[in-house]
Amino acid sequence: MNVLFVHSEEDAFSPEKPLEIQERVQFGISYISAFLKAHGHRTALVVLCRETPHLLEEHIRSFRPGLVCFTAVYTEYLFLSRVAARIKRKYPEVFLLLGGPHASLNPDRCLEESSFDAVCVGEGEFPTLELAERLEEGRFPSGIPNLYIKRPDGSVERNAPRPLLEDLDSLPFPDREMWTPWVANPSSRPSVLVGRGCPFSCTYCCNHALRKAAPGRYVRVRSPENIVRELEALKEKDPSFAEAYLEVETLGAKKEWALELCAELRRLNSRLQAPIAFGANLRVTPNADYEDLFAAFAESNFRFVNIGLESGSERIRRDVLKRIYSNSDIIRTVETARKYGLQVGMYNLIGLPGETPRDFRETVRVNRLCQPDWFLLSVFFPYPGTELYERCRRMGLLERDPDPTLERRKPALDLPGFSRWQVGWRRTLFPLLVYRGHRPLSECLWLVAMAEIYSHRPLIRLHRALTNGRPPKAGRRKHGSPEATLLPLQSGTGEEAAPGYHESMPGEAGEFNIG
Repeated sequence: MNVLFVHSEEDAFSPEKPLEIQERVQFGISYISAFLKAHGHRTALVVLCRETPHLLEEHIRSFRPGLVCFTAVYTEYLFLSRVAARIKRKYPEVFLLLGGPHASLNPDRCLEESSFDAVCVGEGEFPTLELAERLEEGRFPSGIPNLYIKRPDGSVERNAPRPLLEDLDSLPFPDREMWTPWVANPSSRPSVLVGRGCPFSCTYCCNHALRKAAPGRYVRVRSPENIVRELEALKEKDPSFAEAYLEVETLGAKKEWALELCAELRRLNSRLQAPIAFGANLRVTPNADYEDLFAAFAESNFRFVNIGLESGSERIRRDVLKRIYSNSDIIRTVETARKYGLQVGMYNLIGLPGETPRDFRETVRVNRLCQPDWFLLSVFFPYPGTELYERCRRMGLLERDPDPTLERRKPALDLPGFSRWQVGWRRTLFPLLVYRGHRPLSECLWLVAMAEIYSHRPLIRLHRALTNGRPPKAGRRKHGSPEATLLPLQSGTGEEAAPGYHESMPGEAGEFNIG
């Protein structure tokens, strides 16, 4: 059967090339596509942006799929549901499946208010394969675990979840070729997904809810040998491939496994004429000693590690985010990383419920002490299905659904004592506040300008048009990004799960479903 996947980008790099870099590639549908291909099905991908919804009809006419699979995070759901309604009117015979974290968290609502024929709850490889096989046989798809299916009479068949996939090595490597036509810089650094699930329960993230969506062990990792085989395949395909981001919620969750992975990476690089460099995410835990892990990183040619500070206020982290570690833990971890020659990126959040300007000053203080090589400052966005969304609702901060436009770049909440205006300007001035006196003033001001530009859609488009998407030389660093910060963007989990970009940024977990 021909299966067409649909991904969308609200902040498209351009209508023709919506994804700027490979790290924006979405892993959920990449793995499902590879899984379907391994079982004899043909797949294709279309990446939509707000200017190009018509592209889906063009692909349906040329590819003639029997199944169209949409993946949506919360902020893309409304757009894609409108696209799906148009497709269902014009092509009623095509079966429309919705997956992704928003669908997993709200399956009934998604079916009731949209034209989708089914919703995938949880991981999507096996249910999508079974659905494709039933449709190819001409049978109505019934009894498929993980799927909520709309019957012809309008009622909903709610099938039980299947256990989470235990053996990640059993999956084929993700389908990267499907993304090539949609990426502006196909030679940019790719991400390699090394595990699924998160051991933590941060309130801004929906991992706590997705953990309950299916039985089985939630936190799983691939074997080091399997990861190395994928890296070898990438190197064989592109000899210039020189750096990979190892995508997982935290590489420190299973230290013994992480040390084994480092040993395999070291052996891999010893066989290569041009070694591969690596970067990864680390969640700091209280009183942890990272000497042996960072030493292994250095020996394995890791270039950097990203660390989530989020808020510099220990009160906000403890009482609002459920992230339990001290500022001393963060500072000591950064010092240890630098001891082993690792660059450090820092994740930060502003505009959190209960946050005050004094709390924000603590975030600035810790960043000034750490002097990260780059940072990401995200404005908090309340995603439905997370604990913090419910807290915002109870606090009366959600009189209406927040505007998803430029999520995490523009304030979504008006906090008592910390207004949208105050949050917005502090986000813009953050580079100056952190690096003033440590970096040239011209660089600080360039970063401030980029922060302001990337908070306004017309300015983003103008900047990209004038520079072809490239930052001016004064602001470009070897690890830099044309965005408003110095943090290299990652792909990975997605909107309502937490950092690698997408932990990378707080949001929905991206390795789930078809999204």
